[in-house]
Amino acid sequence: MSDSPTSRLDSPTEYHSGPPPSYVEAVAAANALGEQAIVSDDGRIAIDLNSRLSRTLSRVLHVPTAYAEVEDSPSDVSLHERSDGTFPIHLNIVIQVVGSRGDVQPFVALGSALQKHGHRVRLATHANFCSFVRDAGLEFYPIGGDPEELMAYMVKNPGLIPSMKSLKTGDVARKREMVSTILQGCWESCIEADPESGDPFVADAIIANPPSFAHIHCAEALGIPLHIVFTMPWTATRDFPHPLANITSSHKDPKFANYLSYAVVEWMTWQGLGDVINEWRQKLDLEAIPRTEGPMLAQTLEIPHTYCWSSALIARPRDWPAHVDVSGFFFRDVPDYTPPKDLQAFLNCGSPPVYIGFGSIVLEDADKMSLLILEVVASCGLRAIVSRGWSRLGGPDRKDIFWLEDCPHEWLFQHVCAVVHHGGAGTTACGLLNARPTAIVPFFGDQAFWGSMVAAAGAGPPPIPHRQLNAQNLAAAIQYCQTKEAQAAASVIATQIKKEDGVKAAVRSFHAQLPLEQMKCDILPGESASFALRLGGKLAKISKRAAAVIVADAGLNPKNLKLYRSKAIVIENRRWDPITGTVSSLAGTATGLVDASTGIFLKPAEVYKRGRGSASSPQLSRVSSQQSMRSEHKVDASSPSRGSSLRTMTSSTMSSIRPPNDGESAERSQNVAGSMALASGKSLGKFFSSYTNGMLVEMPLAVAEGFRRLPAAWGDEVKDYGRVTDWKSGGVVAGRSFVQGIW
Repeated sequence: MSDSPTSRLDSPTEYHSGPPPSYVEAVAAANALGEQAIVSDDGRIAIDLNSRLSRTLSRVLHVPTAYAEVEDSPSDVSLHERSDGTFPIHLNIVIQVVGSRGDVQPFVALGSALQKHGHRVRLATHANFCSFVRDAGLEFYPIGGDPEELMAYMVKNPGLIPSMKSLKTGDVARKREMVSTILQGCWESCIEADPESGDPFVADAIIANPPSFAHIHCAEALGIPLHIVFTMPWTATRDFPHPLANITSSHKDPKFANYLSYAVVEWMTWQGLGDVINEWRQKLDLEAIPRTEGPMLAQTLEIPHTYCWSSALIARPRDWPAHVDVSGFFFRDVPDYTPPKDLQAFLNCGSPPVYIGFGSIVLEDADKMSLLILEVVASCGLRAIVSRGWSRLGGPDRKDIFWLEDCPHEWLFQHVCAVVHHGGAGTTACGLLNARPTAIVPFFGDQAFWGSMVAAAGAGPPPIPHRQLNAQNLAAAIQYCQTKEAQAAASVIATQIKKEDGVKAAVRSFHAQLPLEQMKCDILPGESASFALRLGGKLAKISKRAAAVIVADAGLNPKNLKLYRSKAIVIENRRWDPITGTVSSLAGTATGLVDASTGIFLKPAEVYKRGRGSASSPQLSRVSSQQSMRSEHKVDASSPSRGSSLRTMTSSTMSSIRPPNDGESAERSQNVAGSMALASGKSLGKFFSSYTNGMLVEMPLAVAEGFRRLPAAWGDEVKDYGRVTDWKSGGVVAGRSFVQGIW
């Protein structure tokens, strides 16, 4: 990649057939429209790298000083596949996706390919896409959340910082509540039975896009591999800044500023959702993630990533580690589609039209956009197919415009001359695959990124942020797409894309990153191990089916089965230096003490209120018990003791329907008093345990870890003493810490 901007974007009629353009060049295309407008209109966030946060991160963030060349990326080398291309073990794979249909569609293609290798694939996403997923032959699990509401929110708040209007109308609170629902839905997608067939399901591996947020935490809870797949760069590199970052910096090293922008964006995201995630983690019996670890968790844990774009647009950065791959665009098989007679008639009665559509975008003023399109089509003297989309664009019947309800892009884009859309990765890829010049009107997220990439390659004009869109610049963009230069550039890109097989490369990348030997069942090698069992003095890894056979035929007590973790995730609370480490640990201890202290008085009061409410309203008690029963069923669906819990809850529900007599009232009062005392006692115990843990464990560890990492302050190497997973490894780490620490 080139390291500095060139004049390519100053002459958009030029195109290239050599190496792909640098991201810096693409950013220049967007900035040509006005830097301030880009920041406010398309979601790129102004990041001042001279700020206090950025200066702090720059001191503690490890930035590669040289490129690490990767001779063979995972997509080029198949480490585990058999000679026939299949994978040695069959897995239960859950794919977690949050977003629009354009975000879901690439994963449908990926899931279908994984099924051909013998894997059982479940795609977990919003309920709106149930039929879309099941029609493709994949299992489906609803995770909650409304994608239309999410799209509407993102249009109003394209960046990471919500507008004052959204704060006043409660949009932010609803979005946080939606994220909480999605987190729980993603967890249930890993362990719950199929909603339609009732077939049991427990995930052996997770594939996810970053906005699903739950992926790392689900993988940690189950001890299974995780693979991130995404359409835009989310891994730090020195070659170009984060797609959502607009950097303001006086730093002498622009490459360092590029790398740092990823950390800053991650920090901003975590500040908005970290508390929601940590609250949900408590339900999974996972410890809260420290603020210093949450933002760059995927990078710290070296989670494998595969980015699904073509190298015809963006080459793989040379400083990305081996577990980060670029596969190529994902395309599903062209659907068997027969167009309605009116659409076919429109295509046959004139020159190829321009396609205009904004897909899943929910516009604030759809009527205004419809009128704008009518004006532009008339001024350009062209024919157009306009997709109504989620915004329901529309207008009067005209010979030069066809208002389209729904049609597969794979078929439609073969019959148009150019495409104008919002810049979704899937729509962009499909247009370029068919060698169609592309004009992009970005609204949020990665859309401006793709618009800049297309412009840098010469296959379209610079992107036009939707708030800057008017009849003049949209007409100019469409006219540029009609030029021979744009058509030639699109043809060059299409030729290279057709040589790639992004889905196949992504499957190989996923397989190559799996810890195959750790996942194999020792009894049934073709299955994935889920339990550990001591057999003949040795610890054996066994699959779910093998465990069922041993329990049924050999009379094994299921209690002897232990959960096996094929890919354990350990999140460490690393300290930057002794001072901040000590302050942070003391702050955490103080928070725990305050919470426990208030609980000594508040918890009994809550118990008393529940008791009074139960005594005064048997009907309310019955409803409350039923809600508790549903909650019990939901949370403990995978627990062997679920049946007894439900029977107990049912019994309590039935007894609460009839009014209590005097004896029962007295007994209930005694029970309430006992429960109040117990609640107060638990909080008191929590107070002393928080103090003991904080002063005798957390603070000494924070000081020790701070001193260990202190050499980073002056650029020296930080010693790695290893990880503590049991008492043996703990002794080794303690010995190394003592000897090397003193030295």
